[in-house]
Amino acid sequence: MHWPNFQHLMYFRAVAREGGLAGAASKLRLSVSTLSAQVNSLEAALGVELFMKRGRKLAMTEMGQLVYRHADQIFLLGLEILDETSGRGTSRLAQVNVGVIGTVPKLVTQRLLAPLKSITPTVRIVAREDSPERLLADLVLHVLDVVLTDAPASALSSVRVYNHRLGTSALAVYGTVALAKRFRPGFPKSLEAAPFLLPSHASITRRALEGWFDELSVRPEFVGEFDDSALLKAFGHDGFGLFAAPAVIHRELQSQYGVRRLGLVGSVRETFYAVTAERRVKHPAVALLTEAARERLFAVGGAHRSTP
Repeated sequence: MHWPNFQHLMYFRAVAREGGLAGAASKLRLSVSTLSAQVNSLEAALGVELFMKRGRKLAMTEMGQLVYRHADQIFLLGLEILDETSGRGTSRLAQVNVGVIGTVPKLVTQRLLAPLKSITPTVRIVAREDSPERLLADLVLHVLDVVLTDAPASALSSVRVYNHRLGTSALAVYGTVALAKRFRPGFPKSLEAAPFLLPSHASITRRALEGWFDELSVRPEFVGEFDDSALLKAFGHDGFGLFAAPAVIHRELQSQYGVRRLGLVGSVRETFYAVTAERRVKHPAVALLTEAARERLFAVGGAHRSTP
């Protein structure tokens, strides 16, 4: 077995962060040729290509991204070893690695992670947004401790993981004060030809909205479509159109974006899940997150089961 050379990993990590050999060589005070040789040695040892050319820069391959995430963990553990051996271990940060499916609204993610601030000693939150396939693969490999999603993992991937239902929220339509004043009377029929901002086709919210519009026989004017929920709300804040969001973040929407609620999207509800690789939640920070979501954010009563 050939073990990775940690110095090679350090050089690879620097190139990945700088997006090229020249910038990394300058920071490391090495020649470009020397640095290139070190990265090539790591690729030869691992038997994979870590970079591909993208214009004038280097971009990580899919395998390169996987190696980069593991390299980050390796160097973090190295710092923790130094802390422990130098007597600073009692003050070091604990860490929770969180994956977030892109369709989960940023404000919901913020509310879900907020209780972790109460943990003593302080917990370091490492949050990463990516596709369901990549996040769930990293969850199974224990690169991530939990994945937050708005759909059961069984509907997103074939890997065996466990869904912990956090709670549900009604879906509501929001808009600027001017748009709310204009389209609230007669809601929801008043949405006919109203400017409306939609989430991407991958979103459960998008499918729920389209089904609701069909049921009402109402046709808004779709003036924008966004993968990023925060960008969608920013356009809503600027008055480009109405948009739908979970009512559980009603206060945050009003205070941060200055919008008002027109009404609820029928009986539609959004459900949110914490997904883990084990049936029982073992990480203390993840356990706190799930408990706080159920008891405070969503106020869901009754039993909660973890299902594969």
